[in-house]
Amino acid sequence: MRLLLEVTRRIREILPSGMPLFVRLSATDWVEGGWDLKQSMILSCELKELGVDLIDVSTGGLVPHARIPVQTGYQVPFAAKIREEAGIRTGAVGMIKEAEYANQVITRGCADLVLIGREMLRDPYWSIHARCHLDEEPNWALPYGYAVKERRQGK
Repeated sequence: MRLLLEVTRRIREILPSGMPLFVRLSATDWVEGGWDLKQSMILSCELKELGVDLIDVSTGGLVPHARIPVQTGYQVPFAAKIREEAGIRTGAVGMIKEAEYANQVITRGCADLVLIGREMLRDPYWSIHARCHLDEEPNWALPYGYAVKERRQGK
């Protein structure tokens, strides 16, 4: 923990006061005797004290023989627990592909943010498609917005 805490302390010192600081954390190694959720909660409390604004909660990936139960939202419970116990905002990751599920993660209070890394690589317009799927008007980037507006006006 010491290295991360020292680096975080220094980064917070040099970042402008209004700039948020996120830390990505592997909440568990998924192996007995490895890093676990309890340790992650302690670390998250320390990071909060140093001014970290959000913990991006991931898991695994460090131990070759780990048995990781990969499925939709498999890392969300870790984000929820850290959010609740450490009292810090969290970002959830982990096979979140569907707009409905991403929305549920937020609306149920499991996390404050859903990070859609791999799915955005597969579909760079994922957020626009998700808003449409949720029956909401997409927030178009200004240059795209002109094209959409013209299309609706029949130009």
